[in-house]
Amino acid sequence: MSPALLALFAAAFAIGTSEFVIAGILPAVSTDLGISIPTAGLLVSLYALGVAVGGPLLATFAGRYSRKLLLLSYVAIFTIGYVFCALAPNYTSLLVARVIIALIHGAYFGTAMVVSTTVVDESRRGFAVALILSGLTVANIVGVPLGTAIGTAFGWRMTFWAVAALGVVSFTLIALLVPRDSAHQGQSGSLLAEIRVLAREPVYTSLAVIVLQTIGQFALFTYISPLLTDVSGIPLDVVPWLLLIFGIGSTIGVLVGGRLADWRLMASLTGILAAQVVIYALMGVFVAAPWAMAVLVLIWGSTVFAFGSPVQTRILSNTQDAPLLAASLIPSAFNISIAAGAWLGGLMIDQGYGYHTLPWIGVVGAVLSVAIAYVSWMRERRS
Repeated sequence: MSPALLALFAAAFAIGTSEFVIAGILPAVSTDLGISIPTAGLLVSLYALGVAVGGPLLATFAGRYSRKLLLLSYVAIFTIGYVFCALAPNYTSLLVARVIIALIHGAYFGTAMVVSTTVVDESRRGFAVALILSGLTVANIVGVPLGTAIGTAFGWRMTFWAVAALGVVSFTLIALLVPRDSAHQGQSGSLLAEIRVLAREPVYTSLAVIVLQTIGQFALFTYISPLLTDVSGIPLDVVPWLLLIFGIGSTIGVLVGGRLADWRLMASLTGILAAQVVIYALMGVFVAAPWAMAVLVLIWGSTVFAFGSPVQTRILSNTQDAPLLAASLIPSAFNISIAAGAWLGGLMIDQGYGYHTLPWIGVVGAVLSVAIAYVSWMRERRS
């Protein structure tokens, strides 16, 4: 394995931990700064908005610079930003710092994905992408519980100090292990080249698959805890263990998806999405059966995250001549779709359809994703 991939994984783990750990320390932040929980929740929602906007915005003018320099710049901003978060005297300053950090989140992952595919053989691009993505899933399994425990024991500011320390480690590893590259001097039309690649069918269809699949996933996942307790009848104290194993399954799924992408990319992507249709349908049918749902949630965790490596590898493989904007749109698409999925699931519940209908949103999203992926695959083979 390339040492550069380990450095990129470390920074992905640090950024993923920083994004998700806020949920565990939100009540403490709310109490200490004298704000309501919904107001504190803006630290989550505005962060997601910043991720969606920041990556494409930075990619429009960053293409001509050395990618290693970009990575170091993003991680430096991340680290300094969390020092400010730890020292924030009030809610407004904390919110501003979080939003600034969010702007580089998507840019880091877009650039890291591009770099990861250049430090390995072409036959291992899927695995390289998967390893970077696994930084996010491992952050949920390891980083978030540890960060929450630190915040509980020593206060929420200490959590941010710990995140800043992860940033220092990541910066050092990137500086030492990621190979130096030359500046990508762009002509005046370089931005146009970045935009043009978005019109390629494998690119825009893959982005469409990301959007549809993720909306279906998070329409269910956002409300999975009340669904398991209120509809499936699973005890509340069992749910965290199911979610932990879901997280472990998602990490395995990401890495397996990467291996499959290196084997047969489009066959793997289409097959994984088709498997999701089956899993969602079974969840819809057996939603009131606790043991069946417990097993299905574990399998679901593996399948819904396995598609990420093939679909992102496809985008990166088709944009090698101008990759940064397309790569930065990947985390943007995920974050916008997460918000849309949560909204759609909430709307269904508010309209009285109940938690038991949410798996069927996943079925619709997965069916549409399979259709788009398969048609695009066949068109690609014919051409």
